[in-house]
Amino acid sequence: MTPGGKRVVLVAAVADNGVIGDGPDIPWKIPGEQARFKALTMGHTLVMGRATYDSIGRPLPGRTTVVLTRDPGWSAEGVLVAHDLDAALGLAADLPGDVMVAGGGQVYAAAMDRADEQVLSFVHQTPEGDTFYPELDPDSWTETGREPHEGYDVVRLARRVSRRGAAG
Repeated sequence: MTPGGKRVVLVAAVADNGVIGDGPDIPWKIPGEQARFKALTMGHTLVMGRATYDSIGRPLPGRTTVVLTRDPGWSAEGVLVAHDLDAALGLAADLPGDVMVAGGGQVYAAAMDRADEQVLSFVHQTPEGDTFYPELDPDSWTETGREPHEGYDVVRLARRVSRRGAAG
């Protein structure tokens, strides 16, 4: 949860071999998969790394975008900038909807321990790539839903809650 009590949701498309990207590209084109990303994230706040933002090239309509970058001089029209995950989550606390973490690999890894939920499109391919989704700790997540589609499954994972009521 963010300081404002909003859910943190990791949203990714992950190949069978863990690949999520190849340079600036997503190494597959699957009809409908990106439309699902749009529907899921519309009206929410996107948090993404600078390289992911650069690969998209613009703010996505209907969503507020927070870009994580270590470069203190970086800016882009129509987006908010944060220099670490805590700052990004702090900004998101006052922005619309939940926090949808949209990549890349380093941002997913940094946000994994803060996430309440994951919505992953498991793509049934093994493409070449240089960016990978972090390894999932099966003791930390419970599958709460699965939708099969041609070429991929959308899987929802919720963070397991200990008996004390704390996440983990």
